[in-house]
Amino acid sequence: MQTNQTITARCSISRNKMFRNGLCLFEGPGSAESFLDAAYVHLNVPYPKFYKMDKLCKLGWLAAEILLQGGDHSKKYGESDTGLILSNAHASLDVDLKYVRTIASGASPALFVYTLPNIVIGEISIRHHFKGENAFFVFKHFDGNFIANYVRGLFENNLILTAICGWVDVLGEDYQATLFLVEKGVIQGGLPFSSDTLYQLNQQEHG
Repeated sequence: MQTNQTITARCSISRNKMFRNGLCLFEGPGSAESFLDAAYVHLNVPYPKFYKMDKLCKLGWLAAEILLQGGDHSKKYGESDTGLILSNAHASLDVDLKYVRTIASGASPALFVYTLPNIVIGEISIRHHFKGENAFFVFKHFDGNFIANYVRGLFENNLILTAICGWVDVLGEDYQATLFLVEKGVIQGGLPFSSDTLYQLNQQEHG
């Protein structure tokens, strides 16, 4: 029996703008770092650890926060029901380069802890108490076909009931996040979860 899934929410962040379901929630000037910090302040969510994160974690954390905003995700699902499947093109290169520059004067432990791309999954999981399946993949470009097939496999093997999946990438002043909330079943008001839908939505948000 084929399992159907539905995209019930989406979030995108790039070029100093933050969107949820196609609606702009926040726009601000400045560098990547200052924009991410300003977006966090705009959300008005007390989480002091945010300022200690690298840019990749800040971007993914913000996107997940927006994605789940106003919903009842924690009431609908248990801690192990949510899968986190993320991808990007540059892994943790943004903070890797910063870390290398500190080695001559004494390597920075504060930077070292972020020199793996899947740390962003850990930060999101800590925030929302997720304990489900998770994975981080590195591609040259957004690969909606791979993401759709991988996530669909988790659903069909009854490993998850819902998933957050997509793209979170940072290098210098270039940053882009596109996350999708996927839930089991055909849900009214949502969009069918498929590679075609992922590609179309990513194209709409980022061109």
